[in-house]
Amino acid sequence: MTGGCSQTRVRVDASLSIHRQSRSSFFQTDLRAPRTQLFRSFSSEAKVNDNLRNIAVIAHVDHGKTTLVDKLIQQCGGKTENERCMDSLDLEKERGITIMAKCTSMMWKDKKLNLVDTPGHADFGGEVERVMSMIDGVLLLVDAAEGPMAQTKFVLGKSLARGLRPIVVINKVDKDSSRVREVENEVFDLFSSLDASEDQLDFPIVYASGRSGWADLVQDGPRQDMSALLDLIVSHVPPPKGDVTAAFSMSVTMLSSDTFLGRLLIGRIHSGVAKVNDPIHALNMAGQKIEQGRITKILYREGEQGILPLESASAGDIIQLAGLSKASISDTICSVEVEKPLETIAIDPPTVCMTFSPNDSPLAGKDGNKLTSQLILERLQKEAENNVSIQVGTLVPGCAGESFEVYGRGELQLGILLENMRREGFELSVSPPQVVFKEENGVKLEPIEEVVIEVDDEFVGSVVNKLTARKGVVCEMKESNEKGRTRIRMNVPTRGLLGYRSIFFTDTRGTGILTRIYLEHQKYLGNIDNMRKGVLVSMATGKTTEYSLKDLEARGTLIVGPRVEVYCGMIFGEHSKETDLDANPTKTKHVSNVRTTDGKDDLVQLKAPRKFNLEECLSYIMEDEVLEVTPNALRMRKKELDPGKRQRASKNKK
Repeated sequence: MTGGCSQTRVRVDASLSIHRQSRSSFFQTDLRAPRTQLFRSFSSEAKVNDNLRNIAVIAHVDHGKTTLVDKLIQQCGGKTENERCMDSLDLEKERGITIMAKCTSMMWKDKKLNLVDTPGHADFGGEVERVMSMIDGVLLLVDAAEGPMAQTKFVLGKSLARGLRPIVVINKVDKDSSRVREVENEVFDLFSSLDASEDQLDFPIVYASGRSGWADLVQDGPRQDMSALLDLIVSHVPPPKGDVTAAFSMSVTMLSSDTFLGRLLIGRIHSGVAKVNDPIHALNMAGQKIEQGRITKILYREGEQGILPLESASAGDIIQLAGLSKASISDTICSVEVEKPLETIAIDPPTVCMTFSPNDSPLAGKDGNKLTSQLILERLQKEAENNVSIQVGTLVPGCAGESFEVYGRGELQLGILLENMRREGFELSVSPPQVVFKEENGVKLEPIEEVVIEVDDEFVGSVVNKLTARKGVVCEMKESNEKGRTRIRMNVPTRGLLGYRSIFFTDTRGTGILTRIYLEHQKYLGNIDNMRKGVLVSMATGKTTEYSLKDLEARGTLIVGPRVEVYCGMIFGEHSKETDLDANPTKTKHVSNVRTTDGKDDLVQLKAPRKFNLEECLSYIMEDEVLEVTPNALRMRKKELDPGKRQRASKNKK
């Protein structure tokens, strides 16, 4: 076994040597020479618009995509008054992550560059998948210290499958912890493991610091600006292909809206020319006509926020088109004589499911103004139109109205949806995330995720033990680039990761890094024991008191403080034992004529309650519990509020 691994390593090293030689010869080539001398494969391709390039920036979360885009816009003469200008949503600004893919245009010399900024978190992988049909090249960003991570593998695999030839940008090379040569080797190994072709393996490498605003083709270059990267984009990325003389057709990739124009359909023109007032119709994936109309407006985005009109656009252009009100993502917008829809890219299946229901708690209706199941359904259907990785499933009858099964990629994605809904005034209750199983040939399959963990050496044992108890399998364990830290790669079933993130950060004292990505569906691995302790459940309705809570602190960890409104069946703390405990947190001191002089009654000091954000609540609740979500509160509660009914149901279950 050892000898075989050694031979494989020798072959990889040999390939890497050849790759470096070819890359070295590329960098020695004069970039001002004709492109036919640089990339001969271009000569055989029909160029529709040689002055246009469509490219996406892809990477793992926090590797610097959006910051790099800021600097590219600035280099091309655009203005970016704020950092992360492409993160326009409120939640993106608050959380510091990219949630929705966005496209902008810029002019570099005589070339127009359409640049798409994509999310880096695995839960928003659907955003990356759907933009792949719009682009002809990608910038793959890799952190010079962390190297390729889970999402790096996912987005690279999608781009290689589309036949794209990535430009690798090793970002943050000016960090003290950077390890550029090792990361180069890891990137090449990743390309090889994903069965990249010879052309794809011959990728150029750019060394950059997005925050400092420079990029160079050699590591010890002048480090002045981003011009070297922009020149490389123009020379390496092929111009878009398509038949300008054919009938107009475009596949819808993203949606937007305008107060005056209505729905805006965003996509890349596949063929032909679009002109204002041209008659068009929309076809779904089955070829059925959805609606017919005329193009009322053609728009494109330039720089940070400038939306400019166009009279016409041709094959290869990425545009925003107004004039239709029903067409959605994956539909084909085309001339009326076209009857066959364009093929759409396959989207990976959802891995988790949650049930959305109207709020039926005793405190329902006090915060929000959107309470009915009909309003919830309309909002979910609107989200499913805009987000291809969200699916609204079957309707489930409930006591407060109909409930709806919602499928997504992960807890974070569904949590973002819930956060947006509560800010819009919705009140609802949601079940804990459940894993989506499959069945093939009578065999039950479950989603497996690849988990990459980086922790201090002292926490390795605790992390591995917890994940192996959740049916995880260690695939690789090696020393990290930082001294005293270890990187672990494991395959863990998705259901084993539900609720684990908060445990992970507690076990590692907030110093660990955990990333995960869907791998595949595998055979069901068996039951997983309950890994959470019991909870403290209120058996009374009213406001909590210091007098009652001070006695209950010894029974567990409180999650509410004094003078908080609770009701029977609401969870107000975590029990120190494995079982649930019904208790009264609203009890007050008996009033009598006895007076004390030592003042002890006024010296009640409670510990600060444990606070949960929305994602932590979703991962904490169990099958017999739900989360009540309102604009001003998050309350975890039992599905059955009556303690007597819960006890009888528990006995019958045993």
